Amino acid sequence: MANHILLLALLAFTCSVAFSFEPSPLQDFCIADTTSSARVNGMVCKDAKMAQANDFFFTGLHLTGNTSNSLGSKVTPANVVQIPGLNTLGISLARIDYASWGINPPHTHPRASEILTVLEGTLFVGFVTSNPENRLISKVLNKGDVFVFPVGLIHFQRNVGHGNAVALATLSSQNPGVITIANAVFGSNLPIASEVLAKAFQVDKYMVDRLQAQF
Repeated sequence: MANHILLLALLAFTCSVAFSFEPSPLQDFCIADTTSSARVNGMVCKDAKMAQANDFFFTGLHLTGNTSNSLGSKVTPANVVQIPGLNTLGISLARIDYASWGINPPHTHPRASEILTVLEGTLFVGFVTSNPENRLISKVLNKGDVFVFPVGLIHFQRNVGHGNAVALATLSSQNPGVITIANAVFGSNLPIASEVLAKAFQVDKYMVDRLQAQF
């Protein structure tokens, strides 16, 4: 009897963990009310009777992103901010444009795994496993290829083909978030003490000061 109780408790715990991340909605939809100042884990629903087609619609992923920047890339998101009807549904998209040799720099999505599909061009992509292995898992992708980045892990893409490249990212969150590593470490507000970063990266303080000045 005790073993049965233990087994049931373990199953209950496992299920609670499995469904604790962006649980299924309890209604047909929950269109985000962007005018509400209420703070919840997600966005407040507007009256379902006020639903319109445009709440579930977004246009813009057909447009080429402007990659004339220092990274040579442009991300065009389609998440709950652009599509209020995504609220509570646990999915979103993004188009990523890459100039020749452009990069989508190392970053993480704290709330989502990502499936990247190459629409045009050739990309070198990869992610790094967690401590202590910190193993790089990488691959060169061509048009039509798909690669998965697990939730929370640092990942990147680089255009290694001839000409521009385009990819479509599908994410398992309505609001996946993004932490760009260089921006977060060297461009935080307030700045992380240069002494801390110098010791962490095993470089001198002058180098840290130069990097912080760029962000």
